[in-house]
Amino acid sequence: MTQHSPVDQNPTAPPPASSTRTGAAPGVAGDFAPPADGRPRRRYAVAGTGHRAGLYVAGLTGDHADVAEIVAWLDPNPARIDYYDAEAGHALGREAPLGLPRYTPDALERMIAEQRVETVVVTSVDRTHADLVDRSLRAGADVVVEKPLTTDAAGCRRIARAVADTGNDVVMTFNYRYAPRNSTLRQVIADGTVGRVTGVHFEWVLDTMHGADYFRRWHREKANSGGLLVHKASHHFDLVNWWIDDVPARVYASGGLRFYGDANAAARGMGPRPERGTGADADPFTLDLRDDLRLEALYLRAEDHDGYLRDRDPFAPGVTIEDNMAVLVDYRGGATLTYALNAHSPWEGYRVSVNGTRGRAELTVVERGHLQLGDDGTIDLDPSATPGGPDLDPVRPVEERLVVQRHWGRAEEVAIPDGIGGHGGGDAILLMDVFRRDLRVRPDPLGRPAGHLDGVRAVAVGIAANESMRTGRPVRVDDLGLGT
Repeated sequence: MTQHSPVDQNPTAPPPASSTRTGAAPGVAGDFAPPADGRPRRRYAVAGTGHRAGLYVAGLTGDHADVAEIVAWLDPNPARIDYYDAEAGHALGREAPLGLPRYTPDALERMIAEQRVETVVVTSVDRTHADLVDRSLRAGADVVVEKPLTTDAAGCRRIARAVADTGNDVVMTFNYRYAPRNSTLRQVIADGTVGRVTGVHFEWVLDTMHGADYFRRWHREKANSGGLLVHKASHHFDLVNWWIDDVPARVYASGGLRFYGDANAAARGMGPRPERGTGADADPFTLDLRDDLRLEALYLRAEDHDGYLRDRDPFAPGVTIEDNMAVLVDYRGGATLTYALNAHSPWEGYRVSVNGTRGRAELTVVERGHLQLGDDGTIDLDPSATPGGPDLDPVRPVEERLVVQRHWGRAEEVAIPDGIGGHGGGDAILLMDVFRRDLRVRPDPLGRPAGHLDGVRAVAVGIAANESMRTGRPVRVDDLGLGT
């Protein structure tokens, strides 16, 4: 088995069993040649030093430090840069922070020139992605960008123009493609086991720990994130596009804010709420940043520089995104997707059903079976959701299960191999393709690596869905002019 270090997971998301594994099953990670002796390491800058940057910083200073190095930071908040500069120094065996050059977003082009940056890793607020990607490409660097690619049609067009004008490269980091349960379903479909796909039903539920977190952060404002149909569901729409190898053509959507937000809290008689979680009385919907050393360093200690509050109450005024969404997508090849996303479920996971001309495939994933309250009124995590913990829920156990049934045959379970790290075992495998893709011995037979066009097609569904919710009408993706 290939050995790799476990990768950090969002503290409010369920930690999968894969988060403690250091080895993937044979064939899951792909084969990569060792770098040639004396080969210079590729020079990276990290643009956006919030929590999600940790995945890439860990990779650049850990498993992939032999082929890559961080040479600069870019962020308007110096406290967040301080944190990662110290973390990187520690990971590389230094007794002090690295002391790397640091820049603010207005100096992006100067940073690329002065530090001879070859690739910019963009992990900033979603609304800034198009600007940073465009400018990085035009300054001569390639880009690795976290999902979503961007939040609106104008951003898609801007990035597409920059790619066409410069010829430089954009890598989309769709880590869910690399989760073995998802790549196994891709293989089942590609093998023709269920025949030609006629329809997909996809339901994703976020529990009231992870789901609430989107309503505490900058994501709660649609101008920043595009809403959950762009920020979160671009993962899911990309999976469907990739699973069935097709392109979305028409979208109809409905949704609303029906649980979080101040109006819903008042309607349910919740009474006065704290502005923020840190220092507030015990409450299952509050997040105290002091309980997580990384969140405390990245956000609580950084507030004096920009005033950003990472621990807003999810029922505070100002929420402009939806928490219940339903989407209907017609694909060019004739298949139909029905999709639902709920952000206040008592359990977390997803169900996918793929219907085809020869049968049906069903993927069921329970990432966290339930949440329970402790004696102090705060969330006491379900022990079965902790890697290595006992499974205490016989009704909804933490599991991942892929079942295939062909016409006139019995249902059969398909084995799902082990992955590594967060996001269903996909994070660490993704990083191999991000930082070592030129060392691949052979192309990925599953086509997991993603580029900017994949990013456009993923956000196209969410952008069209937002427009459909605004107008009440179906939206043709081609009418958005995204170049899909």
